[in-house]
Amino acid sequence: MTDLAERRPLGEVDEADLPPMVAPSSVTGLKAVVKRRYLLRLLVRREISARYQGSILGLLWSYINPLSQFCIYFFIMGTIFALHENIPNFAIHIFSAIVIVHFFTETMGAGTRSIVRNRQIVQKMAMPREMFPVATMLTSLYHVGPQVVILVIASAFYGWVPDLYGMAAMVLAIVIIMLLGTGFALLLSAANVFFRDVGSAVNILMNMIRFGVPMIYSYEMVSERFGEVAPYYVWNPIADAVMLFQRAFWVGSVAEDNPNQPVLPDNLLVLGLIMVGVSMVVLAIGQLVFSRLEGKIPERL
Repeated sequence: MTDLAERRPLGEVDEADLPPMVAPSSVTGLKAVVKRRYLLRLLVRREISARYQGSILGLLWSYINPLSQFCIYFFIMGTIFALHENIPNFAIHIFSAIVIVHFFTETMGAGTRSIVRNRQIVQKMAMPREMFPVATMLTSLYHVGPQVVILVIASAFYGWVPDLYGMAAMVLAIVIIMLLGTGFALLLSAANVFFRDVGSAVNILMNMIRFGVPMIYSYEMVSERFGEVAPYYVWNPIADAVMLFQRAFWVGSVAEDNPNQPVLPDNLLVLGLIMVGVSMVVLAIGQLVFSRLEGKIPERL
């Protein structure tokens, strides 16, 4: 108590340092989640430990799952359909997209189930219920780390050298998915409480997302096939996040003397900043819908 009094004036206490039931509740929504970040850290640790409980390989599954997706897509699209002939360094192209797509689908899928899966905690504890979708996003972000490590090693093998533009593109891509994924997780987690069909619909949507971004094909193919309509393709923030990530790793791994140079939209960083704004709007809508339905959630569980 003496140390606490020396650090802060009398009566001033940081809510984040208090137990979840003691902290004041003067703020709500995502602001309350930030205020009670102590509890958020506990939830993230719980999500991570629960995922690997009883597992022999543990965190290695964070490497194995995306690598298995890479091998499947690379074999089917790269070998059978021979897309690697038209897309230089096809392995880096596809794996860059897999990292972003996996981040979003895992956030949205786990976020949709987060309230229902934690129904006992939701019913018994007075806490911001937005905590659960946010925790799933942070858990998914935690698993992006091992995938990026693999991507960096593979890109370096092809001669990739990081540059400032590419690193800015990588940060923008991650920010877009963090905001967009959390917005959808908030919206869908509340909807899933009232309509359990939402979970099944999300699974179908996740399959569509994989084909709606330049992962197994390139943006150049979209531009050549659809011509003047192609610019509308970049209105998809997930596709933009994928291309930003590809700019960070794939573009730099292709040698300058390669006749098939990567093709991406012009002013990609500006486009990424616009998509950050769009993702913030989606997050605001998700928070608004969630707050409107939050009071009815315990009784519907």
